[in-house]
Amino acid sequence: MPGPDEPPGPDEPPGPDEPPETRRDPFDYPRAWEADVVLSDGGTVHVRPIVPSDAAGLVALHGRLSERSRYFRYFGAYPRIPARDLERFSTVDHHDRVAFVALLGDDVVAVGRYERLDGGPSAEVAFLVDDGHQGRGLGSILLEHLAAAASECGVRRFVAEVLSENAAMVRVFRDAGYQVSRAIEEGVLHLEFDIDPTEESLAVARAREQAAEARSVHNLLHPASVAVIGASADPAKVGHVAFANLLVADFAGTVYPVNPEHRSVRGVRAYPSVLDIPDPVDLALVAVPAEAVEPVLDACFAKGVKTLVIVSGGFAESGPLGLHAELRLVGEARAHGMRVVGPNALGVLNTAPDVRLNATLAPRLPKRGRTGFFCQSGALGTAILADAGARGLGVSTFVSAGNRADVSGNDLLQFWETDPETDLVLLYLESFGNPRKFARLARRLARSKPIVAVKSGRHAVRPQLAATSAEVDEASVQALFEQAGVVRVESLAQLFDTALVFAHQPLPAGPRIGIVGNSSAIGLLAADTARAEGLRPAFEPVDVGPQAGPDEFAAAVREALDSTDTDALIVVFAPPVAIPGTAYARALREVVQEPEQTKPIVSTFLAAEGIPDELAVLSEDGVAVRGSIPSYPSPERAVNALARVVRYAAWRRRPQGTLVRPAGLHVEQAQELVRELLPGDGTATLLSDDDVVRLLGCYGVDVVSFRVVSSVDDAAAAAAELGYPVTLKAFDERLRGRPDLAGVRLDLTSEDSVRVAYRNLCAVSGDDDVYVQRMAPKGLSCVIGLQDDPSFGTLVSFGLSGLVSTLLGDRAYRAVPLTDVDAATLIREPRTSPLLTGYRGDEPADLAALQDMVLRVAALAEDNPEVRSLALDPILASPEGAFVANARMVLGPPPTRPDTGPRRLRPITPPE
Repeated sequence: MPGPDEPPGPDEPPGPDEPPETRRDPFDYPRAWEADVVLSDGGTVHVRPIVPSDAAGLVALHGRLSERSRYFRYFGAYPRIPARDLERFSTVDHHDRVAFVALLGDDVVAVGRYERLDGGPSAEVAFLVDDGHQGRGLGSILLEHLAAAASECGVRRFVAEVLSENAAMVRVFRDAGYQVSRAIEEGVLHLEFDIDPTEESLAVARAREQAAEARSVHNLLHPASVAVIGASADPAKVGHVAFANLLVADFAGTVYPVNPEHRSVRGVRAYPSVLDIPDPVDLALVAVPAEAVEPVLDACFAKGVKTLVIVSGGFAESGPLGLHAELRLVGEARAHGMRVVGPNALGVLNTAPDVRLNATLAPRLPKRGRTGFFCQSGALGTAILADAGARGLGVSTFVSAGNRADVSGNDLLQFWETDPETDLVLLYLESFGNPRKFARLARRLARSKPIVAVKSGRHAVRPQLAATSAEVDEASVQALFEQAGVVRVESLAQLFDTALVFAHQPLPAGPRIGIVGNSSAIGLLAADTARAEGLRPAFEPVDVGPQAGPDEFAAAVREALDSTDTDALIVVFAPPVAIPGTAYARALREVVQEPEQTKPIVSTFLAAEGIPDELAVLSEDGVAVRGSIPSYPSPERAVNALARVVRYAAWRRRPQGTLVRPAGLHVEQAQELVRELLPGDGTATLLSDDDVVRLLGCYGVDVVSFRVVSSVDDAAAAAAELGYPVTLKAFDERLRGRPDLAGVRLDLTSEDSVRVAYRNLCAVSGDDDVYVQRMAPKGLSCVIGLQDDPSFGTLVSFGLSGLVSTLLGDRAYRAVPLTDVDAATLIREPRTSPLLTGYRGDEPADLAALQDMVLRVAALAEDNPEVRSLALDPILASPEGAFVANARMVLGPPPTRPDTGPRRLRPITPPE
C-alpha cells in the first residue's frame, strides 16, 4: 500500500477468467534487471523481477496490510488474494507484463508492476508497499526500475488510476520529474505520463541517490551504539585493540563487547551474542576469524544491525574461496538492509565532539579537523592517520574500506558533498569500482570542495580488489581526474603537502606569486620552480637579507601581500644567528591574520614540515585551523603544492559550460543506420567508406569528396568530376599513414599528373584500387577520435596528427557527454596546440569549426553507444575551416553502462 511518498496502485484485481501468462518462461527474466538499492533512510533492499515462487511472499505481504492500504490499492476491501489472482500476480512474461519485488531478507516488502494496454506503447502501472516500510522511498525506486524495463520492452507511457482521497500519491509521479496529465471522474484520478528520461527526472533521481547513499554513510559514521563482535581480553588480538580504541576515544554512545567466553572485557559486561544485547545496535565491528563471520552475520541480521565494519581478513585476499565467501556475505548483508565496510578493513572514525568514534585498529583518534579521508588499504591507513597528525592536518571522518566489497569511495563522495563538517576530501585509490559514477560525483563535489587523490595500482591491482574493480588505462584515469577537477598527486607526501594548503589557506585568485625571504639563493630556487610549474612571479624575489629583524621581515611580507600584482605568496626563511626564529614567526603570523588578508601563503620556514607551532592558528581545543601557514622542508615542495592549488582554483573559476547539441543532427536516421549495419552475431565490424560517410553525415560531419577507382582512366575521370586540384591515395592505410607520404600524391592539377600518380601508387602498393579525393584547403593535420573504455565510458580525443605527436602521446581526452567548455579546452590542451592559434605569426586555424566538430562527434557517441571507435584522421584545420580527409569507424555491441538507468549499487557477482 502506498504511503504519503509512495506511488498509487491503479488497477483492479484481475478477473477469474483471465488465464495465466504462458508465452514466456516466467522464471527467465533479464538478469541485468536485478539490483541492490539504497533507500532514503540509508537501508538497502534487493529488487528483482517477480517469479512464481514469490506467491507465498505476496500472500504474506497482503496479510500485513492494513484495511486502508488494501482500499487504496484495490479500491475495495479485498481481504484475501484468490488463487487465480495470485497466480496472475506472480506469473508474468517479463515483457508485456512486468513486476518487480523488493526483498528484505526473505520478505517481500513492496511490489510494482505494469501491464501493456492492447499491445500498444502504453501500460498501466501499480504499486504496493508494506505499511511498515512506507516512507523509505520504495515507491520511487520501483517506478524507476519499472520505467527502465518498460523502455527496453517498447513501452513509452504509463497510466495510473488513483482514488481522489489518495491524491497525495500524485506528488510521487510529479516529484519524479515526469510531466503528468490528470483527469478526474467519479472520485478517481486518471494519470498519464511519458516515461522517457527528462533532464528533470534524471536530476531528481540523482538527488535521491545522493541523499540515500549519503544517509547510509551517515548511519555508518554516527552510530548511537557499537557492538564489538570478537572483543577479546587478550591484548595481542585484533578484537582487543578494536574494543580498547573505542573506549580510549571516549565514544559518545554505548559500546557492547561480544565474547561468548568471558563475562566482561576490560571491565565492561560482555554478551555471548549480539542477539543477547538488550538494546538496539547501530554498528557492528566484526573482529572474528573469517570462518566465523557468517554465523555472526546471521545474528546481526536478526538483531537489525544497520551497518557492519569487518576488520577480519581471510577473504578475497586469500584466494578464490575467500572471494566467493566475501561476495556472498556482502550480497546477504545488502539483502538484509545493511551496508558493509571491508572485509580486511582498518575501520572508520569520526572526530566530531558529539560522536568521538574510533572504530579502527589505529591507536589514537586524530585531531579534529575539516578533512575527510578515504583509503582502500588497511595497512596504509594507520600510517596515513599518523602522518596527518604529525603534520597538523585535522580529520573530520576517515574510512579505510579494505577489500571494498560494498562501501566505496563513491559512497563517501556522496556523504561529503553535504557534510557540513568536511571542507576537503583526500582519496588514496588503488582501483575504481564504478569509474563513470566516480567522474560524475567528483565533478559535482569538486565545484564546492577540493578533492586530492593518489591513484596507485597503475600496473597491477591487489587480488582482493580485482573482483570489484574496473580496468582503466592511464590515459582514461588522467582524463577522468582532469575533467572532474580532481587534484592528482603521485605520492602520500604530495597528498599531504597539497592538503595543508587547501585546509589552511584561501584559494588564490590567479597564478601571480610573490616571493619574500632572507636568502637570495633560496628565493631564486623558488622562482625557478614556480616558472617550471606555470606560475608567474610578479616581481623578482625580495631578499631582506640575513641581518633583517622581525619587523623588517614582516614589512616586506605585508608589502608583497598588499601588492595588486600578487595572488599568492611564498615565504622562505633561513634562521639568522642572532635572533630566535620564533620572533620572525610571530611577526609573520600577525601579518597574515590581518582582516584584509585573503591571499594564500606557503613557507619554507626553518625547514619545518607541516604546521609549526609558531605559525599555527589554534582553535579552543588546540587544533590548527584556517589561517595557519604550512611549512615545507624545501622551496620546491612549497611551490609544487601551491601550484596544484592554483590549477584547481583556475578549474573552479572556469565556467562549467552547458551540454550542447549542435544543429542539424539526424539522430533517428543515424540509429536506424546503426541497426542496419550492426552484425547480429555480437561481433564488431569495420564500416565501409560509404557507410562511414552516411553515418557521419547524419551528424553534420562531411568527408571531403572522394572516389575509389581501379584503373588509370577511372582515376582521370574521377579527378575531372571532383575538380582539380586532387590528391591520390593508396588503398592500404599503412601506406597512407607513412611519414614519408609514400602512399599519397598531393596537389595534382592536370590529367597527366593524375595518370602518372596512379601508375606510381599502383607500383608502390601492388593494388589497382586507389582513392581520388578533392584537395582540401591546406592546413594543419589534426585527429579527433572516439575510444570506448568498457569501464569508464566513451572518450573523445584530440591532437595533431603525425609521428611525433603519436610517439609523445600528445593527445587530450574528455568523457562523453561534453559541454561547450569541454570542447573548447580539449582542442587547446595538447602541447602542440599553439600551432593552431597562430604560432610565430601564422594565421590561426578556425578553432570554432574544430570545436563544433568535436561536439558533433561527442553527440554521435552519446546517441550511438554501438560506435566502439572512430578516427577522423587527418582533419585539415585552416582559417577556412576544418575538413575531414579520412575517417575510420568500428561498430559493435554497446558496452555495459554501470552509471545509467535506475539507481542501483555496484553489482555483487559471485564467481561461478
